[in-house]
Amino acid sequence: MQLQKLRNLLSGHSIEDQIMKLQSLFPDKIIFTTSLGIEDQIITHKIFKNNLKIKVATLDTGRLFPQTYDVLSNTIIRYNKTIDVCFPEYEAVEKMMTEKGPFSFYKSVENRKECCKLRKVVPLNRALAGMKCWISGIRADQSDDRNQMDWLEYDEVKKLFKFYPLFNWSFNEVKNFIKENNVPYNSLHDKGYVSIGCEPCTRAVKPGENFRSGRWWWENDGPKECGLHIK
Repeated sequence: MQLQKLRNLLSGHSIEDQIMKLQSLFPDKIIFTTSLGIEDQIITHKIFKNNLKIKVATLDTGRLFPQTYDVLSNTIIRYNKTIDVCFPEYEAVEKMMTEKGPFSFYKSVENRKECCKLRKVVPLNRALAGMKCWISGIRADQSDDRNQMDWLEYDEVKKLFKFYPLFNWSFNEVKNFIKENNVPYNSLHDKGYVSIGCEPCTRAVKPGENFRSGRWWWENDGPKECGLHIK
């Protein structure tokens, strides 16, 4: 299917209806990957609450906050559904840790990107293998780079459609939905953490700071990305 044709088919419909249409177009070939962050919890809620036949998966990098595991546990209990957990390939992580130590990512951008690749990108690519549609919780106002994206794209490298249901939502809309629907969320969001990744690489941000400024804060140049969506 052509990208514009798919955009026309989905435009103007609710998120639930959009996902249902994608589900029918790509049966057993559609996946939602969740970081267990506040945006992704909304999409998980909509998928599980409506019993949509969408595979839900998350990446366990081995360096997550305890509060993130709380969200995973509480979500499984709340909805009584399965979330596939994808781990890195242990041999590669063992090699990196042995040769460079546990905090190599602080030493250079190249080291940080290597760690992100091994802990995130490689297991993600494994999860996406054979899929034709990938759902993600990206929002346009999370960063300037993400604002240049579109709510529905086609990834020429991965050969799949990428759908961002919350692309045009504001952060206030996200928080209000979570509160109104009593959706499980990471308690760190109440402490100034807006974008939550690995524990050593994430910190709280002050009001008015860039949404992604709490990620890899020691790096001054380049996009605050791990390579999952923006290189």
